[in-house]
Amino acid sequence: MSPRGFFVTGTDTGVGKTVIACALVRAFAARGERVAVMKPIASGAARTPQGLRNADALALMSTANVPLNYAQVNPYCFEQAISPHIAAEASGFKVDISTIRSNYASLEAISDRVVVEGAGGWLAPINGLESMADVAHALGRPAVLVVALRLGCLNHAQLTRLAIERAGVALAGWIANRTEPPMEREAENLATLERLLGARALEVAPFAPERSGTLMLGGAAARLAALPHAESPRISR
Repeated sequence: MSPRGFFVTGTDTGVGKTVIACALVRAFAARGERVAVMKPIASGAARTPQGLRNADALALMSTANVPLNYAQVNPYCFEQAISPHIAAEASGFKVDISTIRSNYASLEAISDRVVVEGAGGWLAPINGLESMADVAHALGRPAVLVVALRLGCLNHAQLTRLAIERAGVALAGWIANRTEPPMEREAENLATLERLLGARALEVAPFAPERSGTLMLGGAAARLAALPHAESPRISR
């Protein structure tokens, strides 16, 4: 059996984690799976009659086919669009990873698959001592790395891969995301990423902002679903 959940992280903020996470959710659902979602921590939210609501968390909820309430999906939501640890401190909260872990366990209990999206990059701080890496480690599920195809991606992808390995989290694979029109020498950069990361991309997402709300990464979902549960492989060095 493949891993029940995946933790979607990125080489930085603004690399398209939400678009890719939603595309994976749609693809898993299209395979006939019951898919739940989670955005454990979110900074940047609008005030609504129901309380603070983050756009990324709402986007994830709109793709899931398991009914969920907002607090299950996004237990820590902060109004200011700033680093989570600063937003939490300003709001008088301390992010507690045990709460996130408990929420995640409840989602696994009612679904076949859970897609979790991190906030910011892999080492984005969530309090004075911990980062998103600690959240991923606590959940114990393999990471899917989103790499934005733009200048600097070779360095950022390698640094993030090394940080994931150092945290003791399995790296299930990486997805190349075109966040802008094709970068100069894109083919050569993709080939370099494959060589440096030791594996082909699970999928290369198109630059199609008009289709971001319907994008489905069936190839990536199929490859992730084929991974063995006990040995979620790291990308080799």
